[in-house]
Amino acid sequence: MAWFLLFLAGLFECGWAIGLKYTEGFTRPLPTALTVISMVVSIVLLGLAVKHLPIGTAYAVWTGIGTVGTVLLGIWLLGDAASVSRLACIMLIVGGIAGLKLTA
Repeated sequence: MAWFLLFLAGLFECGWAIGLKYTEGFTRPLPTALTVISMVVSIVLLGLAVKHLPIGTAYAVWTGIGTVGTVLLGIWLLGDAASVSRLACIMLIVGGIAGLKLTA
């Protein structure tokens, strides 16, 4: 269950990271509210997950999921660059996340 909570926390981290772009400097109320809610949910879920997982592993996986998800959403939603080298680096992060899960 802790790994599932950590995965959800990472997804909400993607939500607030991408949400920051849509707040336009916190001038748009609805995107700002959704971004803040995503931040709170992400931190709460991370806090629940670290009750049962090592903090270093949980934090690295949380930020890794957030990083990979945010980059992919940036490519898909915002037109960020999708070069082969950039996608290869994302795969390295995914490999690191999998390695941390396997060794935790």
